[in-house]
Amino acid sequence: QVQLVESGGGLVQAGGSLRLSCAASGSTFSISAMGWHRQAPGKQRDLVALISSGGSTNYAASVKGRFTISRDGAKNTVYLEMNSLKPEDTAVYYCYAEGYAYATGYPYWGQGTQVTVSS
Repeated sequence: QVQLVESGGGLVQAGGSLRLSCAASGSTFSISAMGWHRQAPGKQRDLVALISSGGSTNYAASVKGRFTISRDGAKNTVYLEMNSLKPEDTAVYYCYAEGYAYATGYPYWGQGTQVTVSS
C-alpha cells in the first residue's frame, strides 16, 4: 500500500506561480514513477508531468516550459512548480504513483488539490 498526501494549490492570478507537493508513504520502495494529472470540470483526467525513479521527466505539451517536476528521494516527495499560470490551468490536480512490474495495487492516487487561475 502507498499513501499520497498532497499540499499546495489555491487561487492565483494569471501569470502567477504555485507549487504543489506530494508526499508518499508506505511501500515507497515499489514506486517506479510519480507525477501529476489534472481534471477540469467536464473534462477527462490528463497527465501533466511525470518523473521516474531515475529522474527522467515527461510533460504535457500544454505545460512544457512553464511547469517543472522534481523530487526529493530522501523525503519520498514530488514537487510541481507551476509558473506563468493561465486560466486554462484551472483544474483539480491529482498526485499519482506508478509501481514496478512486480508490485500490485498501482496506480495510487492522492485526494486532489484545487488550482484556480483567475484572469
